[in-house]
Amino acid sequence: MELGLIGLGKMGGNMRERIRRAGHTVIGYDRDPELSDVDSLAELVERLEGPRVVWVMVPAGAPTQSTVDELKDLLAEGDVVVDGGNSRWTDDEKHAAELAERGIGFVDAGVSGGVWGLENGYALMVGGDDEHVARVQPVFDALKPEGDFGYVHAGKVGAGHFSKMVHNGIEYAMMQAYAEGWELLEAVDSVTDVREVFRSWQEGTVIRSWLLDLAVNALDDDEHLDKLRGFAADSGEGRWTVEAAIDNAVPLPAITASLFARFASRQDDSPQMKMIAALRNQFGGHAVESRSEH
Repeated sequence: MELGLIGLGKMGGNMRERIRRAGHTVIGYDRDPELSDVDSLAELVERLEGPRVVWVMVPAGAPTQSTVDELKDLLAEGDVVVDGGNSRWTDDEKHAAELAERGIGFVDAGVSGGVWGLENGYALMVGGDDEHVARVQPVFDALKPEGDFGYVHAGKVGAGHFSKMVHNGIEYAMMQAYAEGWELLEAVDSVTDVREVFRSWQEGTVIRSWLLDLAVNALDDDEHLDKLRGFAADSGEGRWTVEAAIDNAVPLPAITASLFARFASRQDDSPQMKMIAALRNQFGGHAVESRSEH
């Protein structure tokens, strides 16, 4: 089948290549002319035979909204737009309604796989009407990993991005657990080879995972992570997961704590810890350190 693909960055570019390897035609557009197959969205739409399928792979928020707005004017009844970026599920509902005014279908696709997806495939979580999902199914089949797993039609519009959001929230908590365990192992004198402890967990343990494998890869490159600064950004999806938990009265203590831990990583001199140090000094006479001592 033919596919128009908008956004050819790290993920989008590799996705274009994987879909082409499966025998499909992909016409890609990117603002970077070095990456793009066409000069404009209008040319991309013109090059595709109807009914068209156009996959949007641009950052969430304003970039996705402006792309959907432009496609609404360019596409025709019976065409389908897929949002494969990291949009919020509530935006999906809005975009689907806007496109439906012109008879254009909409599918949201949560995509996981990162830089490994070209060779290993992409896990796909999809939301939308059956007829619209069926139109895109050959592309989903090309992108997914080999085997029976790695793809799900999760439900109605928004279900794909909601599922991907929860996936990323779980990822936050898993990474935080590995990070805390690593720091504790590094802190004691009796454990002399923390990297090999992590490596030993890769087989036969209940905590083995791809994230653990990646942690070992990182420690192989930099055994004590001395080259890195202790700073970790957060994606919108981590925050959205916590907000959705509040809206639905679902307790997420581990995921919420992992999000707040990332906020803490941005503080070189934590205001909270200043108050804790001051209180410990007030009630217990515990020593405090002044800024001039460092």
